[in-house]
Amino acid sequence: MGAKRVAVLVGTAGVQRVFEPATLAELREKVDLVVHEQEKPPSADDAKTLLTGADACITSWGSPSMTPELLDAAPELKLIVHAAGSIKPIVTDAVYSRGITITSGAGAIAIGVAETTLGLIITSMKNVFALSTAIREGGWRAGAKARKNVKEMIGTTVGIVGAGHVGRHVMNLLKGFDVRVLLYDPTLTAAQAEALGAALVNLDTLMAESDVVSLHAPSIPATRHMINAENLKLMKDGATLINTARGSLIDEQALIKELSTGRIWACLDVTDPEPPAPDNQLQYMPNVIMTSHIAGSVSTGLVRIGRYALEEIECFLAGRPALNPVKKEQLSYLA
Repeated sequence: MGAKRVAVLVGTAGVQRVFEPATLAELREKVDLVVHEQEKPPSADDAKTLLTGADACITSWGSPSMTPELLDAAPELKLIVHAAGSIKPIVTDAVYSRGITITSGAGAIAIGVAETTLGLIITSMKNVFALSTAIREGGWRAGAKARKNVKEMIGTTVGIVGAGHVGRHVMNLLKGFDVRVLLYDPTLTAAQAEALGAALVNLDTLMAESDVVSLHAPSIPATRHMINAENLKLMKDGATLINTARGSLIDEQALIKELSTGRIWACLDVTDPEPPAPDNQLQYMPNVIMTSHIAGSVSTGLVRIGRYALEEIECFLAGRPALNPVKKEQLSYLA
C-alpha cells in the first residue's frame, strides 16, 4: 500500500507562515503531500484538483468551504486538519454526513493567547502601565503615587469567563501562583470546575469578587454583550477587565462609561468592530491598555499550528483518534 495522500489547501504564503521547513519536510517524508503552488489559497476549482485521490487534507485561513461539490472530488477523504482556529468558515453539513473527521488548531492557538493573558494579569496587578506612564511623564519620583496601587499575585482572585481551550490553559498557568480562581461557564459542573482548579460561580459573583476578570468565551449570539452596564458596576474599585477573546462579548459603550469614572482598568486585545473606529474612546483612555489583536498566534507563534497539523496527520497514519476533533453538536457553542 502506498503512502497516504494529503492535500494542502493553502497558498504558499500561508504555508510559509504556518509550517517551519523542518515540519514541512517531515510531512513530506510521511505522506504523499500535494501542495498548491500559488501564493494565495486555492479556488474551489483548484481545490478539486488538489483533492483528487486525497485521504486527508490540511486547510487554514482562506481555504475554500468544504461543499458537497468539493468533497465529491475526494470520495476517499477521511480527515480535514484545519490549521487555524474556528472551522466555521470551511465546514458544511456534508463534512459530517459523509463521516469525515474535521479538527481544529484552536488548542495550539490557545497557548499563545493564554500566555498573553497571564502577562496582562501580572502587569495589571503590578500596575506596570500606570507606573511607566507616570515615570515617563514626570520622572522616577512621579511613579510614587502609582506605586501605591501595586499588588502582588498572592491572595488575588482571578475570574475566568469561559473554560474553552484558552480559559483552561490560563487556569493551568495560574496553578503556579497563590491565587483564588473563580470560573463562570454554564456548560460545566462544579465538580468539573474543581478539577480545573476553580470554583464555579455565576457571572455576577465572579464580576463582584474578582481582582482581575479575564474573558475567554466564544463569540456567539448568547454571549453578545455578556459584559454590560449592570455587571461592570459590580467590579471592585481598582479591578481589571481583560479581553483576549472577542470584542462582541463587551458592551463597549457601557465599558467606556464605567472606565470614565476611573475606578477600573481594562486590557483589550480585541474590539467590536475591529479595527475600532478612529473616534472610539477606548483607544485614548488613560486606564485602558489596548493591543491590536496580537494575543493569538502571530509572527513566530504561528509555527505551533503547523506542528499541531503534523501531529494530527501522525495520529491519522497510526490509526489513533484525532487530537482535537470538532463534532457537529459543538458548533452551536464554539467560536
